[in-house]
Amino acid sequence: MIKAEWFYWLVGGIFLVMAAQMLTDRSNPKRLGTAAFWGLLGLGFVYSTWVVDKSAPPEPLGVAVLVMVCLAGFGFTGRGEARTTTPEQRAESARRLGGKLFVPALAIPAVALVCAVGVKKLSLGGEPVLQKGSETILGLGIGSLVALAVGMVMLRERRITVPVHAGRSMLETMGWAMLLPQLLATLGTIFSVAGVGDQVRRITTAVLPDGSVLIAVVVYCAGMFLFTVIMGNGFAAFPVMTAAVGWPVLVEQAHGNASAVLAIGMLAGFCGTLVTPMAANYNVVPAALLELKDQYGPIKAQLPTAVALLGCNIVIMAAFAF
Repeated sequence: MIKAEWFYWLVGGIFLVMAAQMLTDRSNPKRLGTAAFWGLLGLGFVYSTWVVDKSAPPEPLGVAVLVMVCLAGFGFTGRGEARTTTPEQRAESARRLGGKLFVPALAIPAVALVCAVGVKKLSLGGEPVLQKGSETILGLGIGSLVALAVGMVMLRERRITVPVHAGRSMLETMGWAMLLPQLLATLGTIFSVAGVGDQVRRITTAVLPDGSVLIAVVVYCAGMFLFTVIMGNGFAAFPVMTAAVGWPVLVEQAHGNASAVLAIGMLAGFCGTLVTPMAANYNVVPAALLELKDQYGPIKAQLPTAVALLGCNIVIMAAFAF
């Protein structure tokens, strides 16, 4: 049986290899902090195995996260000179391969789908080939390896060090922002456990006038929008605002359609995703990868659309959810 932990170990190993490369890269003036940041992340992937089976304490992981936050927050991470081809060479390669360049990228979801739907049903000796419940994540891992192999064959590249160096350069370009969605999703769970939603509910129920469904709808949608802007993740904002306003006020008191209220509330939260740098994977990483002069360019371009969609969601919820 192929276990999900093997995939996590592979990811951790890749981070550790890249951290070693960063440590020896003298073109990066912040190579020590950069190597420490990604090295701690790699060790976390490996160490977490023993935390999950309760054979090791979780506290070192928390310490590692705090150290990583300090390294990134105080500017101890940076990037070196990328080992890559010239723009002319890349343009020539693009002209030669054309649409075939998309084949490795499309191989990842294709293999993941096959694993999640087809390989999921296969078994050897009475044991499933893929660990039960982890078929999708394993499919993504296997798909990535297949895509790597396909890409190397297409580009006639025989040295594994080339994609490793290219991946390391992309990792340094994205930087700490790549981890922000995971950290913010965890923050949403912490808020829920800490009872933030209950406190917001007490405040809103004390302020909202009785029987005013429209105002409650505006508060819920605007709250989803603002909490998503703060936390960078609509899924992190959802349990807070739903526990505060969505369920107790709009569903239980106003007898709204639960599916409609909660679905439209999520869409209102996604409007906040468009206008916050905290949603790094949407708004910060693309600007860095495309080397835009204005790192907030995507946010500025998306702001009018986000505001218009928020208004539409408020109108749709008020008109059709009750």
